Amino acid sequence: MAKRAVGGTQPVGAYSPGIVAEGRFAYVSGQGPLRDGVVSGDTIQEQTRVALGNIAAVLASAGASLADVVRCGVFLADMADFRGMNDVYAEFFPDPLPARTTVGATLPGILVEIDCVAVLPGDAGDLP
Repeated sequence: MAKRAVGGTQPVGAYSPGIVAEGRFAYVSGQGPLRDGVVSGDTIQEQTRVALGNIAAVLASAGASLADVVRCGVFLADMADFRGMNDVYAEFFPDPLPARTTVGATLPGILVEIDCVAVLPGDAGDLP
């Protein structure tokens, strides 16, 4: 199979939380600070923690972890929140840190959204 969907979070639109492609790569859709469809956290730090926790849940569903992430895209509603996001982001990822792009974006009632690509460890791509 060239690709399979993985769970970990509940989408609020027509997309999969994550896809494993070619049994080796996990592509995680943009994750915001949502828990059970409700925005969680008022500050950029709180929302970044929730978004990264959601990413970790999707990766776990694929058989991976944050240590396996090779690239992240970070979308901020206000670029003035960069430092707060970056401080929390640095707590979640071990060295070597993933490649990353951070851009300003119009987001639907949230402060941050993060997506990523991970390389699955060992035989994780063979999980059902």
